[in-house]
Amino acid sequence: MNVEKNQNLLVRGLTLAAVVLLVASYFMPIWWVSLTAPNYPKEAFPDGIRIHFHFNGVFNGCKAPPQKKGSHASEVLQADLGDDITERTGGAAQGNVEVGLNCVDEMNTINHYVGMYPIVTGSPVELRLSKFIFGFLAVMLLGFMATQRKQQLMILGAGFVAVSAWMVGDQIVMGNLDKFAVVYHDAAATFFNQPEVLSRWVANLKFATHAAIGGLIVSMVIVMLGVWKIRRFSLLLALVPALLPVFFVLDYAGWLWFFGHNMHPWGAFTVKPFMPTVFGEGKVAQFSTYSYPYYGYAVLLAVSAALLPALLIRRKQMKENQAS
Repeated sequence: MNVEKNQNLLVRGLTLAAVVLLVASYFMPIWWVSLTAPNYPKEAFPDGIRIHFHFNGVFNGCKAPPQKKGSHASEVLQADLGDDITERTGGAAQGNVEVGLNCVDEMNTINHYVGMYPIVTGSPVELRLSKFIFGFLAVMLLGFMATQRKQQLMILGAGFVAVSAWMVGDQIVMGNLDKFAVVYHDAAATFFNQPEVLSRWVANLKFATHAAIGGLIVSMVIVMLGVWKIRRFSLLLALVPALLPVFFVLDYAGWLWFFGHNMHPWGAFTVKPFMPTVFGEGKVAQFSTYSYPYYGYAVLLAVSAALLPALLIRRKQMKENQAS
């Protein structure tokens, strides 16, 4: 009994650590991408045109220190971007006011030249629902920490009801899905001003989000039924969150494929359909591309590293209990 008790404590400790790391990873950059080219010199863009991928969006990754009017870097930017830099910085390039660029906007501009869709059009459903998916996974892990089926079902039931109510209330009752649809439309229209197509995109976004919300709730019901009816099904409560690093890369690679194989004829330069670099370095026209995991992905791997031994211990316990 002491051995089993110690094993249960170890499983709970590892799983609790995984929950904490999982929640922390949501607020961290998971992957980064950078473009470099001769017209973006290192003195102005030491990290190139860099963006960071989080679970809830894509963010500016440029770390260039603000430059003042009259510095060489500022002059290079002004020469390269012309009046556009004044517009993007709200007139910050005037006088001795500091200048800064949002590299998400810059990446969109570069992509526009070759006919790529704006970044905001990528994974709009996953990004909007990511916090609820994380809530779903966290509840599964809390359920896995329990050793008795009744306890697991109580934890899962209460947690899933809370996440479902949060999700429906946030996206539908409070109208945040509709608010994002407006942002989505306006951001896409900046580069792609075809009203009839944009209206269809927005309609598809809303439909897909509603379907995903329904699918997530159905998944919760399936998990509850599985744990209730099949003893070993409870192992999936930890296995699914442990595979999150794999799910992220698959989703990321899938959207890169979409962007690279759905070029629009608006581009000033014609580029054949291609698969953007998922991991490592690549080349597109005069741009060198870099795509690598960031420290948030290491935290995801730590989640997996904590859950895998917990899974093995729990699996061994189930085998021993079944044999006895």
